[in-house]
Amino acid sequence: MNLAVFDLDHTLLNGDSDYLWGQFLVANDLVDGDYYTRENQRFYDQYAVGTLDIHEFAAFSLKPLTEHPLAIMEAIRARFVTECIAPIVSRDAPALLARHRQQGDELLITTATNRFIVEPIAEHLGVAHLLATEPERDGPRFTGRIARSNFRDAKVVNLKAWLAAHPVQFERLYGYSDSQNDLPLLAFTDHPHAVDADPVLTAEAGKRGWPVISLRG
Repeated sequence: MNLAVFDLDHTLLNGDSDYLWGQFLVANDLVDGDYYTRENQRFYDQYAVGTLDIHEFAAFSLKPLTEHPLAIMEAIRARFVTECIAPIVSRDAPALLARHRQQGDELLITTATNRFIVEPIAEHLGVAHLLATEPERDGPRFTGRIARSNFRDAKVVNLKAWLAAHPVQFERLYGYSDSQNDLPLLAFTDHPHAVDADPVLTAEAGKRGWPVISLRG
């Protein structure tokens, strides 16, 4: 059996769920609009060029979870997936997921976005296994900090731990991502693919002979 490992944002999705979540919070008056819009864009730009401090971003992005009742945030999240995420699933992503399923492969999404946002997105895509940045909790409440990062090299660390704990020993690993931030992840897999990739990853894929594909049509 093989394992297919997918990044989420700009890979299976034609957009960024973390960034869109911030915009959705602004649109629903759950955060200070001007401040949150400005900071959300600043962190998004840092991610795009590979300079994001994941802990600084987490303190910003997780704060709304500490300020509103969980039931309200879960209801908002359900609307978010329906209204903002379902329309931006990359056109050919479902077919790629289906092809791996038909081959008997297991599927896993690994993302730097926090689990609160992406867990229902993975469910929407029909992918059972998920590695994400884990928000810290104190009992049922979110603290606003992260318990475990899943960004850059941490994706490899967490994937190795998941593989060690998984009852199946996989013969081959397929990897799919759009981002220079996932160069360590793709290099770890047996069959890496650059998907609608940023310029840095596109250039590196060319040097290493990795397939460069698009799921957007």
